[in-house]
Amino acid sequence: MFYKNKWDVAVSHNDMMNDPAVCEISSELGIAYPTAQLLVNRGCSTAAEAKAFLAKEEEQLHDPFLMTDMECAAVRIASAIEDGEKIVIFGDYDVDGVTSVSSLYLYLSSKGADVSYYIPCRSGEGYGMSENAVRKLATDGCQLIITVDTGITAVNEARLVRELGVDLIITDHHECHSEIPEAVAVVNPRRSDCPYPFKELAGVGVVFKVLCAVESVMNPEDSLMKCVRNVSRAYGDLVAIGTVADVMPIRDENRLIVSHGLKLMEEETRPGLIELMEATRLESKYNTKKKITASYIGYTIAPRINAAGRIRDASIAVELFLAKDSATAVPIARNLCDINHERQTEENLIVEEAYAQITSEHDFEKDPVIVLDNGKWHHGIIGIVASRITEKYGCPSILISFEGSVGEDGESGDDVGKGSGRSVKGMNLVESLSSCSDLLEKFGGHELAAGLSIKRENLPEFKRRLNEYARECLGNTDMQVSLEAECELYPEDITMQQASELYYLEPYGVSNPVPVFVIRNVRLCDTALVGGGKHTRLTLQIGSEYISAMCFRQSLTDLDIYSGDTVDVMFTLDINEFQNVRSVQMIVKDVRLSEAQFKNEYAERELYSNIKKGMKPEEMRLDPISSASIVPTHEDFAAVYSTLKRELRAEHEVFSIRALIHLLKTAGIKITYVKLKFILMTFRELNILEVNKLGGEHETYAFKYVFLKSKTNLDKSNIYRKLKADFGQKI
Repeated sequence: MFYKNKWDVAVSHNDMMNDPAVCEISSELGIAYPTAQLLVNRGCSTAAEAKAFLAKEEEQLHDPFLMTDMECAAVRIASAIEDGEKIVIFGDYDVDGVTSVSSLYLYLSSKGADVSYYIPCRSGEGYGMSENAVRKLATDGCQLIITVDTGITAVNEARLVRELGVDLIITDHHECHSEIPEAVAVVNPRRSDCPYPFKELAGVGVVFKVLCAVESVMNPEDSLMKCVRNVSRAYGDLVAIGTVADVMPIRDENRLIVSHGLKLMEEETRPGLIELMEATRLESKYNTKKKITASYIGYTIAPRINAAGRIRDASIAVELFLAKDSATAVPIARNLCDINHERQTEENLIVEEAYAQITSEHDFEKDPVIVLDNGKWHHGIIGIVASRITEKYGCPSILISFEGSVGEDGESGDDVGKGSGRSVKGMNLVESLSSCSDLLEKFGGHELAAGLSIKRENLPEFKRRLNEYARECLGNTDMQVSLEAECELYPEDITMQQASELYYLEPYGVSNPVPVFVIRNVRLCDTALVGGGKHTRLTLQIGSEYISAMCFRQSLTDLDIYSGDTVDVMFTLDINEFQNVRSVQMIVKDVRLSEAQFKNEYAERELYSNIKKGMKPEEMRLDPISSASIVPTHEDFAAVYSTLKRELRAEHEVFSIRALIHLLKTAGIKITYVKLKFILMTFRELNILEVNKLGGEHETYAFKYVFLKSKTNLDKSNIYRKLKADFGQKI
């Protein structure tokens, strides 16, 4: 029995209440203490600084012409518009790429440009520019290619573009390699020679800057600020969606970009976006209009846009944003929702197969990294599944798919699989892959997420060396996932006012995360499966109130907590609106037994272990202790047997120890952990029931009914006889 995740709580409740800055900000701004604490966590030390943060007075939009090559790019694009040249936008298939393509296409079209776009197919062409694509565009008469959210590593392709007599402008935001591609202009704030003060724009953020610059070049009589306002009003919603979806830091000008975009989305002026939001509302069980927040983009809008590029064609999502009326947008929006359902179904199938593979094949004690492969898993989905595996098991994972790469014999060693990995703090995934680079075709990414390509024949050695590296790198380091909370709350803090005040700090994202809290020692009153059993709703008694807490993608089996338990909860706070009734709702990040209950149950497990080792009561300092709390009676055996027999008739065969204790308790039967363990071991010894211990994070058993011709004498059990003898009972 253990806690899967580490909890790091930045500020205790007492520290919060005694912090002078928190007290000042709370008093001066008229906000709750936790909200004031969140502002202190974000660098505000006075009420004036907190007020400026909430008003976004510190942020400003920077001059786009500060970017290297920006003026050159803007002049060349303006010239292409005026001369009627054939322009092609070359983009990426994720949300950032789709919004980048859409923004630039809409702007150029509004200026009367001859413009089209090209997005490579994820499964057929892969990421970025390719020689075949470049040749095709040149053959079709393209005179200017503008890349968006891609191109910064396309050195060879840029050289080919030039040889074919086509001009190239690269706009990107990814890390630059040592060699910058040759082009008319390369606009990327991450260039080492770029003085732009903010480096963390999304690809669509760079496009936004390009549009502002082009607008200024084409309208020299207008101020730059007026040009920026024009572009912001026209495309700010798309820029916000791409920025949030690409998980860019929500600070500096990104904070202004996203804030402005959220307001535009509230106004609902773009037909495609209106219909996509409406389609998602109609999909919802509760059919209610959602508040437009960064989380709404991240969890509702972005997945549907992303799904097109993952398993179909990203141009479907682009066409949604290009739609000029609802009649055009409605079928596209519904199609995107259908594609997202398909993606979810495919994802869940892969998850089930991956979990089964882990259970049957993976040795957690030997190998700290989970590496799985399959010939049919979809390339576009394995990254999402890897995230879920790492979250569930608390260790790094890499999934490799050989889909579409099968030799004549069905499993050629030359087959190249595409992999996607996720890691935890303590193991840098890119450095780990570097240690096996000779076995990989290519790889890249960052500390916690990476992609790779590998030949099938290299897989066994890759698994061995990667885990060897992980063991050497980590040593005895605990690789538990570390979950972080900003502060601890007490029951009196869980109010509608507090939930409402959290909206003051929007937009949330990297560098301004959704606040995560911890509350301790609350009573779990009820549990219920929702969403077809995919999610669990907890009812918690917090003070005198009963609060609903949602555990997404977690079943009761995953949680292994039950009504009557006392638990600690890590959560975010939200407002649920249903049939015009607003209520406070907790979104659970993690839940575990309270410290006191955990220690009590751990002590029982230690007691059982010591008894099994043969320690006598006096050695364990149990005297005076009644053997009645240790040694099960015949009535105890009968009660457990009857309960399990009833459950087996209902085809319920698998239970954790905690689930079985709860089941017995619900039936009015109080059995301690120690008693239950000895009962189950006796059942197995005497073949009264089949009792098989399963793997996994919970102490779980599978049971099968055994037909008995006659009653079994329990005293024939060596286990039971020894237990009774050790505790002074007659045999």
